[in-house]
Amino acid sequence: MAQTLTAGLVRGRGNAAAFEAERIAELQRENLAIAKGLKRNDPDLLDQLIDMYQHRLLRYLLFLTGKREIAEDLFQETWMRVLLRGSQYNGKARFDTWLFTIARNLVIDLSRKRQMASLDEMSAAGEDERPFEVAIDGPSPFDQFAVREDRAEVAEVLLKLEPSYREVLTLRFHEEMSLEEIATVTRAPLSTVKSRLYRGLAALKPEVEQLRRSHANGSASS
Repeated sequence: MAQTLTAGLVRGRGNAAAFEAERIAELQRENLAIAKGLKRNDPDLLDQLIDMYQHRLLRYLLFLTGKREIAEDLFQETWMRVLLRGSQYNGKARFDTWLFTIARNLVIDLSRKRQMASLDEMSAAGEDERPFEVAIDGPSPFDQFAVREDRAEVAEVLLKLEPSYREVLTLRFHEEMSLEEIATVTRAPLSTVKSRLYRGLAALKPEVEQLRRSHANGSASS
């Protein structure tokens, strides 16, 4: 009996590993196909990419800038950069990682032109860069908030956080990027990404509680 259970577990793990390997291989094929299409300046491909990524990209820019008008302008500029610099994408990394890196660089360029603080400079002073271990078992605190609260309310709370915190939270939990991919987009050390992720989650909790209290007081007074 024990041997049968052990064999079943081994087969299950083997099937899961095979499925994951196939998923990665399929993603790599898609990335290479996108790279080839961008090198050909394929207009149909660009339309497909915009259709696939428009909501995710605009959401990222909204959380990064906090202003819809600016986000929409940068959204258009990002796709222009994709069109003009598509030959630079080689398909080795995820397309969305490359896309979000372009968008972030445009935000930084705009900040410099307007003599605003950079994303990194807008993070909390004296940010602790000590490494953290990210728990992957069970739902994250962010996921728990998103389940309990209306997503519009979660978005409202995120906009109150430090820009560098809301950026990593958006990339991690909305875009489901790995920590390594977030480090690539933000050009930050992995330890810094982990620090911002945990500090962002810690800052999220009191903001959610305050939002609940304000909603409860509003309901009681009406």
